[in-house]
Amino acid sequence: MIELMMVLALLQDDAVVQKHVTYQLKKPADSKLSVESACYFHPFTTPSGAVVTDVAPGDHKHHRGIFLAWFDMKGKKEADFWGWGMYAPLKDRVIVNRGVKKGDATTTVENHWLAEGETLLKETLTFGHRVEGAASVLDLTYVLSVDADVKIAKGAFSGFCLRMRKDGKATVEGPEGEVKRPAPHHLKPETDWPAQPWYGCQITLPDGAQLGGAVIDHPKNPPALWHNAASIRMINPCITAPGDVVIKAGEPLTLRYRVVAWDGAVPREQLTALAKDWAK
Repeated sequence: MIELMMVLALLQDDAVVQKHVTYQLKKPADSKLSVESACYFHPFTTPSGAVVTDVAPGDHKHHRGIFLAWFDMKGKKEADFWGWGMYAPLKDRVIVNRGVKKGDATTTVENHWLAEGETLLKETLTFGHRVEGAASVLDLTYVLSVDADVKIAKGAFSGFCLRMRKDGKATVEGPEGEVKRPAPHHLKPETDWPAQPWYGCQITLPDGAQLGGAVIDHPKNPPALWHNAASIRMINPCITAPGDVVIKAGEPLTLRYRVVAWDGAVPREQLTALAKDWAK
């Protein structure tokens, strides 16, 4: 259990703020988000300070920077914490922060996923950030536990997501270069892209400046297909695309992701090296 008394000063600001990344503990008062949940990262910046994430964009007002949520969860109650509203209820479904503990190199937060006030899932997230050359590196470990089984239904998208800024021109990149596969269909999991150690989005801004962001998967995560959409700057390793995922009572699900933001051209060799290091 996180010691709440140790972190009251952090909670008063409603965010954990670091030089290149901010974790939002509560929905900002002026937010245009269409959901009440916070517990997301934004802004996440490159080493030069350029912001790569986006929150509540006009095309998907429930998207929130770097976040974890699913749209079809069935346990003690059914719930959509993603914000789609197609297959499960949105009303009175909210992810809320219950505590923060700041360490020397990492921060740990505890979040409860509430459905009509009842805890459906407890999330413990530990994250750490550093800069390596032209890359800003954010390491994330989620531990998800339940006291009654929760089934996350098969779907083409949702789960862990990097939603990036939409200005400029974008390409989706992978270890072998620009990926020119057809865009996945949001209702057809079989159209998602095959597994890779990482995928990212490279953006060329109107003034010619370049920046980008990528998600690095971890081999201990459940198998994923990737719902990557250049049109909306979304990078999504989807563990439910291959099939239903069940989190069992007493058997926590651990998910690990590394997110990288960079200035300039795609640092392909560095991303591949960071993926190999992350897999250890």
